[in-house]
Amino acid sequence: MTITTRRSRWHTPEVRAAARQLGRRRFLTLTAAAAALAFAVDLPATGTAAAAILDAARIDSDPFTLGVASGDPLPTSVVLWTRLAPAPYQADGGLPAQPVDVDWEMARDENFVLTAAKGTVIAHPEFNHSVHVEVEGLDPDRVYYYRFRTGTWLSETGRTRTAPALGAAASSLSFAAVSCQQYQDGYFTAHKHLAQDDVALVFHLGDYMYEYPVDAAGGARKYTDRVLPDLYNHETVTLEDYRLRYALYRSDADLRAAHAMHPFVVTWDDHETDNNYAGAIPEDGTPQAEFLLRRAAAYRAYWENQPLRVPQLPVGPDAQLYRRLRWGGLAQFDVLDTRQYRSDQAYGDGKHVPGPESEDPARTMTGTAQEQWLLTGWQASTAVWNVVPQQVCFSQRKLDLNAVAKVSMDAWDGYPASRRRILDGAKAAGVANLMVLSGDVHVAYAFDIKDDFDDPSSRTLGTEIVATSIASGQNGTEKPSNWQTYMTANPHLKFYDGRRGYVKVTLDRTQARADFKTVPYVTTTGAPISTAASFVTEVGDQGLKPA
Repeated sequence: MTITTRRSRWHTPEVRAAARQLGRRRFLTLTAAAAALAFAVDLPATGTAAAAILDAARIDSDPFTLGVASGDPLPTSVVLWTRLAPAPYQADGGLPAQPVDVDWEMARDENFVLTAAKGTVIAHPEFNHSVHVEVEGLDPDRVYYYRFRTGTWLSETGRTRTAPALGAAASSLSFAAVSCQQYQDGYFTAHKHLAQDDVALVFHLGDYMYEYPVDAAGGARKYTDRVLPDLYNHETVTLEDYRLRYALYRSDADLRAAHAMHPFVVTWDDHETDNNYAGAIPEDGTPQAEFLLRRAAAYRAYWENQPLRVPQLPVGPDAQLYRRLRWGGLAQFDVLDTRQYRSDQAYGDGKHVPGPESEDPARTMTGTAQEQWLLTGWQASTAVWNVVPQQVCFSQRKLDLNAVAKVSMDAWDGYPASRRRILDGAKAAGVANLMVLSGDVHVAYAFDIKDDFDDPSSRTLGTEIVATSIASGQNGTEKPSNWQTYMTANPHLKFYDGRRGYVKVTLDRTQARADFKTVPYVTTTGAPISTAASFVTEVGDQGLKPA
């Protein structure tokens, strides 16, 4: 879609009026912008202004079309999610603008004989009838089953689990890392296989959905059994646009299956809002005030459609998505947000040789507050493994064989001073077993993280595991055309595969193992899955070795 088409949709009277109001307030910071955008929070009304509760008996078709999900497991708590949408491809989800009572139940068994917790929550229309239940008082380190009910309708059963108690001597943990699931590029077959895999949780590293148009045939899916509404055939801009796009993605059966079987820990990248945006700076030069309105809409819809806790609820265009989870004494997970606070990409984004602009020490990928939060958290960590789920390639990735190679200005290579501060902080904190999880690039990589990437003999500080895409890039190939160039230019790159899939990581007290799972195609259904390669890195002796 051209920028002209997008901007003609963007410049609606409502958006222009809101942007003018923003301009009159002369905001100087995103915090001030959030205050000006308080309307975007649209919290549920109380008292006499509240709408009457809808009689759920009036819901005459299944409202649980988008499935169930859980996330952010703590030792005694987990988040449960669903969203009521009997007509998911309608802006209102097929429900009137009234709150709806939803019963929820958790049990220790699939048959719900041994009830662990239950209650009733309100699905508010202001949150697009989404439900977020933060269940407390659970037992650490155990599997639970959950479901929802409203009126005569019962949801599918979800399976989740809690983390071990803080400091507990957890012996092992298996988790998956996934990213980049562009609906119109293919089927989410890898999620179908992931739903059947034995993992305790899933980290989604960004690009959960894409803002680009989806045609009536679902793009590369080439539907013949359905016709998608024309309302999807434009780029997302408004809150209604983003909500509808999540409904399209969450109606996918394979994605629903993965969510129902495993708790997810999510973080966003760019496409949940706008390709390659940086902080308050959009891709295409849209005025900043207007872009922040769009960002507010995107962040709001993201929270509504993910199993996130109340502290992650956006306020206007701001949301604190970075957060910390622990798996007993075995692992500390520091989940980052490398979009909301970053400096603008150097040299106009894209591929460029390093230079004064990209190497400016003031440039940041994380923002000062998040950077200090990460480094302080490492100082206090007693975990065997310190794992950093985040979005874009962290390790140096030279893109050619020239004496001074081009690198990606959107990845950490475009922010080398920021990366240096992170690595120095890890060393200062005595982090011995560092693992970075990344997505974004639609291929699988395995990197050794070097103290000095330009010196292959320098100390290996940790490893980076890059999860390929679920569907983005369509089928892919085992060895892309640049495979030999990248492997030669980057001696710390130990593995590169261009097919779709996910990565399964198993941590224990002696080593970490990464199994790269791939499918041969996604443009048709039914692809099998196989393990393309496996690597291990040992506790106290970082560096990837074939398993």
